[in-house]
Amino acid sequence: MTKPQPVADHGPRPLDRRSPLPLWAQLFDDLRRRVAAGEFTEEFPAEHRLTGEYEVSRHTVREALRKLRADGLVIAERGRASRLDTRRIQQPLGSLYSLYRDLEGQGVEQRSEVLRLERTADGTIAGHLGLPPEAPLIVLERLRLADGEPLAHDTAYLPAEIAEPLLATDFGHTSLYGELSRRCGVQVTGGRERIQPFLPDIRQAWLLGLADREAAFAIERLGRAGARPVEWRETVVRGDRFAFVAEWADGTGAVALSPASSPASPTRPSV
Repeated sequence: MTKPQPVADHGPRPLDRRSPLPLWAQLFDDLRRRVAAGEFTEEFPAEHRLTGEYEVSRHTVREALRKLRADGLVIAERGRASRLDTRRIQQPLGSLYSLYRDLEGQGVEQRSEVLRLERTADGTIAGHLGLPPEAPLIVLERLRLADGEPLAHDTAYLPAEIAEPLLATDFGHTSLYGELSRRCGVQVTGGRERIQPFLPDIRQAWLLGLADREAAFAIERLGRAGARPVEWRETVVRGDRFAFVAEWADGTGAVALSPASSPASPTRPSV
């Protein structure tokens, strides 16, 4: 008896005509698998090629492609062949990361427009950092650009007693964590984040190039050096250019749900 040959990671897999799952949904799943395996980096296959590879109708192919476009994996423009959306940036969850370092690591050119770098005071932010309400803070507000296009509106607050040397820094093409370590001798070692969907205000939508009522991600981060809070950050990220990725295994902790009556406040009038 001939043993079945293992199916390679690359290339199309046969669709199951007896499955209750529609053919277009099976095709969508298989195309996602092939994208994740590294196929289509040069070009994405045209409709006629997919109909032949999977032996399905053009209607089935179009339904699968429509879902790929809706999920932001494929770009389709009039008069041009479909292609992968390489503009989307992936960010891991559950780990300490630097947006600057991770963008550079993904081959994305990044720079920042510094909107504000100064001393300030804010009782609520000071409370997040475990400081008295009147404690002086350093605020760094930036528009983060990836390959020249707006990606995130980012505002970080740090205790002035440790972050005063940052006022002399040009943050156009450097990381906050790197400069905090070099100039202040402070290493951010951990923290926590809260991420939720968010409708940007008029100023943020204008800065990020978003249409009216276009949703984004709001991120609140508390960064710590050891046990001490040293950073409170509020970030609004374009949802069409950013994806959060989580890896999990058996035994990982449960997700904590916050009460719907007490949502986060990712933006503030002073930002």
